[in-house]
Amino acid sequence: MDIATIIGLLLAWGALIGSLLMEGGQLRALVNIPAALLVFGGTLGAATISFRMNQIMEIPGVLSQAFTDQTQDVGSVIRMLVRLAERARREGLLVLEEECRRIPDPFLQKGVRLAIDGTDPDLIREILSTEIHFLQTRHRSGEAIFTTLGGFAPTLGIIGTVMGLIHMLANLSDPGKMGPLIAGAFIATLYGVSSANLVFLPIANKLKSRSADEVLLREVIVEGVLAIQSGDNPRIVDEKLKAYLSPRLRKAAPGRAAMAR
Repeated sequence: MDIATIIGLLLAWGALIGSLLMEGGQLRALVNIPAALLVFGGTLGAATISFRMNQIMEIPGVLSQAFTDQTQDVGSVIRMLVRLAERARREGLLVLEEECRRIPDPFLQKGVRLAIDGTDPDLIREILSTEIHFLQTRHRSGEAIFTTLGGFAPTLGIIGTVMGLIHMLANLSDPGKMGPLIAGAFIATLYGVSSANLVFLPIANKLKSRSADEVLLREVIVEGVLAIQSGDNPRIVDEKLKAYLSPRLRKAAPGRAAMAR
């Protein structure tokens, strides 16, 4: 579970509802079923037009990625690669066949198997880079759905407000109804703007960040596998892969000697 996503949603919506209550408003004043139907139904409909049906059906799965943190820690992957490099240098590359069966990451497992099989390094890089490319393509599809939802929602909110104002102008003969009608009209804009900026666009940004983290992890794996195949000194492998970490994480990551202990 990604605590940051949960905390962020609670803070954002808590601030919105809290400000309403502090101004003396009531939660039931925000409930407007026709406005909700127009904004959320219209937004989903517009997104359905924009994408293929199979992409729309994947929305629940894509959404779950924003709430779950399944990306491996880069530091732990570097430690595993350094350990594999030490064993390969000491006992030969073929000994990693046994290690390969215990590797949980399919991408790393594929890279190690290609290295064991004696595949040309350029071909290994090409195969793994192609897999990274299509991983990014799949991730961009999920990001695009929520970015699109975030773009349509405010527009649908404005449409709802215009419709509400038209309804209000049609009832000018009864001035007592104008206040509630105007308030109801602007609820649609509130729904559209708040859902876009407090749900759809933040989730799109979270998915983009997750994708970047996963791509970085796989780039580390590619360099690590190639270094292992070329027989690099484990200390060199360690230093080469730590270049992918931020300065703070490099200081926190244990050195090769510490890992050996």
